Amino acid sequence: MEIMRQQRIKVFTWHVHGSYLYYLSQGNFDIYIPVNTDKDEGYYGRGHTFPFGPNVIEIPAEEVREQDFDVIIFQSGKNYTTDQYEVLSADQRLLPRIYLEHNTPAGSAVNTRHIVDDPGVLLVHVTHYNELMWNNNRTPTVVIGHGVTQPEEPYTGELARGLVIINHLPQRGRTLGWDIFRQLRTQLPLDLIGMGNGEDGKGEVLHPELPAFRGRYRFVFHPVRHTSLALSVCEAMMQGIPVVGLATTELVTVVQNGYNGYIHTNIRYLADCMQRLLNDPHHAAELGAAGRATARERFCIKRFTNEWEHLLSSLVQQKPVATAISI
Repeated sequence: MEIMRQQRIKVFTWHVHGSYLYYLSQGNFDIYIPVNTDKDEGYYGRGHTFPFGPNVIEIPAEEVREQDFDVIIFQSGKNYTTDQYEVLSADQRLLPRIYLEHNTPAGSAVNTRHIVDDPGVLLVHVTHYNELMWNNNRTPTVVIGHGVTQPEEPYTGELARGLVIINHLPQRGRTLGWDIFRQLRTQLPLDLIGMGNGEDGKGEVLHPELPAFRGRYRFVFHPVRHTSLALSVCEAMMQGIPVVGLATTELVTVVQNGYNGYIHTNIRYLADCMQRLLNDPHHAAELGAAGRATARERFCIKRFTNEWEHLLSSLVQQKPVATAISI
């Protein structure tokens, strides 16, 4: 008797956060993304930055309605309010739907209502801090924490400088710590990389080239006041690079002071910690090794993909998913 092979789950989403999409694509399912000639927001396709495998499949935006999918994932307000009505058919909009929330509220940290208010949509937060701070309305929520791969390039810390990895930092201002970075770079050797930083940084380092570039720096500094949990922090820890950051948001559940990095709300204290790392590469290496052990447990890519595979399978089979109480 021939055993039927289970078909791979087909997920439709937009290319919104390239790094996250790359790690999501490590899962055992197929991801379909739209592309158009303008390559505008969400319709960029695979691009050339990330080494996506064959399970990330481009579809011309005008052909999306003709395809069969199992799950729809929204990743931005535009996806939810506009894009779905422009590219999805009415039947596709009745499929199991997920809103993947990458960010903390941009408005009031505790009173902002999420754009989704629908018991028929599942709101997936990437951190428990996200879930806690958003007013999730009537929408059921789950948390799937980040997962990142282990880079082959080692941490050497040979360069006695700190590295800040944030895109468009001047435009994102105080929320992302633009003022803190400007203040501390007058006291400490700090470099800034990322898109849109103009003359204030060293420019963009493409994701495949980032481990080799980043691994030479003594530490990574994360000056962000209010965010979710940056993938750049997870990636640095997985490489064994010590992280110094603000004791705010989800980072307080990841970094243990003096063990695998340094966190505090006192900027002067953090400046002293960074100076110590610059002066003592052995101490930096010890913190980085402990951080790598934390990352391997906390940000294991297999745990991440297993949780996504279980969630998608449950939705496709219409099995109930354990959800949090909406706050």
